[in-house]
Amino acid sequence: MKVEKMNEFLLVFRSDYDTKRLQLSAGEMHTYLKCWDDWLDYLAAQNILARPFQSLDDQGMILNPNHTMERGPYFELKESITGLIVIKAMNYEEALKIAQDCPILEVGGNVEIRLGN
Repeated sequence: MKVEKMNEFLLVFRSDYDTKRLQLSAGEMHTYLKCWDDWLDYLAAQNILARPFQSLDDQGMILNPNHTMERGPYFELKESITGLIVIKAMNYEEALKIAQDCPILEVGGNVEIRLGN
């Protein structure tokens, strides 16, 4: 019997800084963050979470090919990366199914899924 190897997928969380996430009341933000904790705890309990959540600040810099630097996490993008995790899944379809429960989708954000090499 052939055993399929688990792959590592990077889930990149993006959010537009004008989305619902910034318009949440303190109570709603508490509930939203609890959803994140619950989702990440579930992934860890199922042995799906290969690496913990990495949150990113809202600062940052961009180094351009001509070696000029710009401040801020955006270049000409409307949305910015807010965090990432690495999960274990058999294939893209399974990774997509896991990502479908991500709380960022509830506030207008999105999840990019990439297979690691």
